[in-house]
Amino acid sequence: MTLIEKLSSIRATDPVQIEKRLADRPQPALAEIDRLMVIACDHPARGALGAGANRMAMESREDVLQRCVAALSRPGVNGFLGTADMIEDLALLGALDGKAVWGSMNRAGLQGASFEMDDRFTCYDAEGIEAQGLVGGKMLLRFNYSDAATAATMESCAHAIDELAARGLNAMVEPFVSVWKGDRIVNDLSADAVIRSIAIASGLARTSAHTWLKLPCIQDMARVMEATTLPSLILGGEVSNDPDATHALWAEALAQPNVRGLVIGRSLLYPPNDDVEAAVDQAVELL
Repeated sequence: MTLIEKLSSIRATDPVQIEKRLADRPQPALAEIDRLMVIACDHPARGALGAGANRMAMESREDVLQRCVAALSRPGVNGFLGTADMIEDLALLGALDGKAVWGSMNRAGLQGASFEMDDRFTCYDAEGIEAQGLVGGKMLLRFNYSDAATAATMESCAHAIDELAARGLNAMVEPFVSVWKGDRIVNDLSADAVIRSIAIASGLARTSAHTWLKLPCIQDMARVMEATTLPSLILGGEVSNDPDATHALWAEALAQPNVRGLVIGRSLLYPPNDDVEAAVDQAVELL
């Protein structure tokens, strides 16, 4: 039986099993985890199905789930980040047992859409994250100085941080300074821009006590990480044609005192040699 057959049967005939499985799932307290290795898979909910040169790499949910299950099974992997559909599927498969799980919150900024900067909260909210027993919620926050939709997204993220903090839940904020290039949104990955995004994101909401950052790995991470006292996780970004160079940058970032680990999606789920287990093991070694 395929995963799709198994999961769709449960969803059609016994959906209450989803809630029960999430409630019964063993999980660690976030404060007890020294170094985090989080597998991320929330890109499909933005219509971003590409990985590397393959623009439709994530079109098969069967394949995506198999890759996530393989990655989550590796020693040292202790977290997952995704939308409700992914989290519920993986919980039913038992793949999230013992993992810290974050729910992805704002996915309305569809890749390539004219409204991409209007990144409204269309997935998890704080109430749903608490109800499913997750450790927190992740939000994407792109600062586009030429697009007025940025202000509404900032306000929504501030409210989400407050709502999570009121429940004692973690807010993982992923900030970027972004610009329109033609009909595409492009993130500015210069050190100055990343530092500026950190400064703005750190000041959001009425408290930052439960806020963590999810940051790109770029050159000069020692300088970049001096911009905040907030605990931070390093994201993987696009699939690299030079994994060794990418690992060297990850290692530099992990040496900074406020970096708590890695949160990696496509770089590990769709590595150049397509060996998910080996790619994950190499990343775990950096921790």
